[in-house]
Amino acid sequence: MRISLKWLRELVDVVISPEELAETLTMAGFEVEEIEDRRPWASGVVLGKIIACEQHPNADKLRVCQVDVGSSEALNIVCGAPNARADIYVPIAVVGTFLSTIDLKIKPAKLRGVPSEGMICSLAELGLAKESAGIHIFELENPELGSDIRPLLGLDDVILDLTATANRADALSMVGVAREVAALTGASLRIPEANGVAIEGKESPGLAVEISEPQGCPIYIGTAIEGVKIAASPAWLQQRLQAAGVRPINNVVDVTNYILLEWGQPLHAFDRDRLQSFTGTQDISIGVRFAKTGESFTTLDGQNRNLQAQNLLITASDKPVALAGVMGGEDTEVHEGTQNLVLEAAIFDQATIRRSARAQGLRSEASIRYERGVNQAALATACNRAVALILELAGGTATVQKTASSGDDLSFSRSLELRLDRVNLVLGQLKRGQTGGSKYLEPEEVKNILTALGCEVVQTEKERVWNVTVPPYRYRDLEREIDLIEEVARLHGYDNFCDTLPSKTEPGYLSPEYAAIRNVRSAFRAAGLTELMHYSLVKTEGDNQVVLANPLFVEYSALRTEMLSGLIDAFQYNLEQGNGALNGFEVGRIFWKDGDAKKEADAVGGIIGGDPTVWKWQQSGRDRPLTWFEAKGVLESVFQELGLSVEYQRDSSNTRLHPGRTAALSLNGKHLGVFGQLHPQLQQEKGLPEQVYVFQLDLAVLLTELGRSSISTRKFAGYSSFPASDRDIAFFAPVEVPVVEMQSAMKKAAGSLLDSVELFDEYRGDNVPAGQRSLAFRLIYRAGDRTLSETDVEPAQQKVRDVLVEKFGVSLRS
Repeated sequence: MRISLKWLRELVDVVISPEELAETLTMAGFEVEEIEDRRPWASGVVLGKIIACEQHPNADKLRVCQVDVGSSEALNIVCGAPNARADIYVPIAVVGTFLSTIDLKIKPAKLRGVPSEGMICSLAELGLAKESAGIHIFELENPELGSDIRPLLGLDDVILDLTATANRADALSMVGVAREVAALTGASLRIPEANGVAIEGKESPGLAVEISEPQGCPIYIGTAIEGVKIAASPAWLQQRLQAAGVRPINNVVDVTNYILLEWGQPLHAFDRDRLQSFTGTQDISIGVRFAKTGESFTTLDGQNRNLQAQNLLITASDKPVALAGVMGGEDTEVHEGTQNLVLEAAIFDQATIRRSARAQGLRSEASIRYERGVNQAALATACNRAVALILELAGGTATVQKTASSGDDLSFSRSLELRLDRVNLVLGQLKRGQTGGSKYLEPEEVKNILTALGCEVVQTEKERVWNVTVPPYRYRDLEREIDLIEEVARLHGYDNFCDTLPSKTEPGYLSPEYAAIRNVRSAFRAAGLTELMHYSLVKTEGDNQVVLANPLFVEYSALRTEMLSGLIDAFQYNLEQGNGALNGFEVGRIFWKDGDAKKEADAVGGIIGGDPTVWKWQQSGRDRPLTWFEAKGVLESVFQELGLSVEYQRDSSNTRLHPGRTAALSLNGKHLGVFGQLHPQLQQEKGLPEQVYVFQLDLAVLLTELGRSSISTRKFAGYSSFPASDRDIAFFAPVEVPVVEMQSAMKKAAGSLLDSVELFDEYRGDNVPAGQRSLAFRLIYRAGDRTLSETDVEPAQQKVRDVLVEKFGVSLRS
């Protein structure tokens, strides 16, 4: 909220500088984001009167003005404004003035041969408007020529842009901020009084108020005012609204906005004649109800609103005329010809207004305040003050005032017990205790702070315990003892308490689980994959999805059940943007429904594709598809870095993956995930390169294995200084037998002497039996204490031959 320091000083005696006040408010929890000092904008600009205005002899669009600024001689000023004329009062920037908003210093000059000794200013040149059609003209009764024009334009002011926390709805008003400043600085407070408004003409046309939804609207006050005259607001009112960032409209609407800024109480004025015409009856019955299916009406912003069941409405004879607490209707707005009014002042439920505004995608100054909660106790005060100002500025007579209430207790009073020992236990010692003073807050200090906040503090029968009555304007956020303790700390100053660490502390560290996740991420990055991050929200497509009850957008209406869809879309998007293949991975969470139960798990997904070569001159510039084994090698390098031994088994259960190039991964007998090539049909639909590979791993299985001490703690193993003895073995094997199973069987059969086994050749074609393939393995034997002889190696090699023949039915070739 933008706070005018000039207006604030009418409510509270502020003697400190704007910078000191901003620091005080910020330290108390009200962050001042910006200080807009308007005083330099027109420093040196004075009030002048054009006493003569003649056409420039050498320019059609320029005029030569003689201007009286209260000095002995008139100033000769050349002006190009079309509205310059004699006998008007205008702002004059004399020679030497610096206009900061347009970065211009006024100097003596000649314009088309005629000397000019200053500049007649427009509002744009003074920083009060973006554009101006001409110079600004004052309408003054007793002008003092040569006087500072800043008080006339509201430029003798400083604006503080203040942000209040969500619990401090009272700070969205000048009165609320004034109370806070008074409590922080000890200054005197002057709350505007609302004298009783005389309601005349009881026999005027009827006005009735009926609340159908007391929970949504506990109290509604309707006041009929007749004989008003719509006109522009006085300068002081317009300046205050403009300083707060509100556009002046007319005297009636400006009064409602003024009260909203002053008291934080939204009001709305209806044109009574339009209400009668809209409803077709002279007797107006104002109601409050929720919208019905199919209803619609046009709001003040010109938008036709299709109403929903959660929209709370103000009705006239059951016809919608306003979106309660959000915005009024176009058909009943106050206009230039308005003569009779119905002024609305009401309290609306916070949650109801929040839902209603969100349903329409519409937020206003009124809804912002209702969502946070307005001061119910000040409703009548704000209403009466608005009526009084309307009668003062627009004339007329207040004829009828009707009030409808839910009948609930609207006193908004609460009493809390506050223990001094609890205050000092929570807040700790004071810094003054280090210099010999009292280490803790004294009873009188706590009592003075709470009294300054408007609380009534009464000593109970218990020693050092008070009964604190909360003021109505703090009813919503002071609910417990700890809230009072927070207020004591805030007003005394957080920086006045000792900053001590807890007695039992220990250095920070990463949990084993999080350290393992870091290692996983690091391993994938080391393999050349980019870490990606996607929303967990996706479109609603599957039956087992967890669907949001109130999504913001259709595209984000359910939680993802797997990682691959987002990765495929990201890969496609990067290709379409000309960024090339996106080889990346993502660590995230997936969600699904298992019957009525909702479940979630962490997963690692990845996508690999495109040409792996950097330079393509050897390929005549053509792309070379990534092979299955190259993609598998990327994944294998990650597992090797993590010290994991992963097994691959053929799998064709995932319909989005190639049925012959997909593997199920397992780790120590537990299902780890899936790795495979995208199905050619899906690849063509998405317009992806020829071969793209994806994987999804269960992060919990990975972390469990990484958590084992044998994996997490790397141990040094001595290496053999003796030479190795290698043997090759070739055979025909059935195509359906996986290589990994044969490798595992060979290792088990050969025993401890076998150092490694590696497939180095595969052949299918001529001279190979149908349904088989020719495989060649290299087995390396090594011992740590001697050089192996033929008698050592041959028995182990024979066991390998035997197990291959017996278990897999191979035909040996060597």
